[in-house]
Amino acid sequence: MKIICIGKNYVEHIRELDRNSNIPSEPIFFMKPDTALLRNNEPFYLPDFSRDLQYETELVVRICRVGRTIEERFAHRYYEEVGLGIDFTARDLQRECVAKGLPWEVCKSFDYSAALSPRFLPLAGLGGDVQRLHFDMELNGEPRQAGDTSKMIFTVDRIVSYVSHFVTLKMGDLIYTGTPVGVGRLSPGDRITASLEGERLLDIEIR
Repeated sequence: MKIICIGKNYVEHIRELDRNSNIPSEPIFFMKPDTALLRNNEPFYLPDFSRDLQYETELVVRICRVGRTIEERFAHRYYEEVGLGIDFTARDLQRECVAKGLPWEVCKSFDYSAALSPRFLPLAGLGGDVQRLHFDMELNGEPRQAGDTSKMIFTVDRIVSYVSHFVTLKMGDLIYTGTPVGVGRLSPGDRITASLEGERLLDIEIR
């Protein structure tokens, strides 16, 4: 099982991190190991190696069949369910990596850095169109992020097709499809809740 994460997939999020950053012409992806998974809404413990640990709420697509070099027009056949996830990011370490031109694993791929909702929802029950979904995240009961998949720079089908030309997709692989604007720092005692189309899927205590 692979955890594939898409970076820079919402324009406003790109601008909030760096107003001078260019909009990518192709999907940007990186991976997390299976040890990064945080399951079942278990608490997230802030690591001692970062002073600026931030949340990024994302729609997660679960791959349902094996595929390689998938044509975009057939990509919809490779997923049937969607959930929510949090890409926990050590932002201070990320800034250092970017400045030095280094890979992102140290700031993105550490243990329990990929929270995953305990349940996935059948896409058919949500209207069938993955590009017409809404999700939202609250921090301590206050709205922080609101995602609209119609605003993705790269559609889910484009992402599935693109990634599959480099990496074979297998059943159970997870694709974190990018975060909208509104990311922010976490502190001990915080509580993250997130819903997809009005159904709460995430409820995580920060310790």
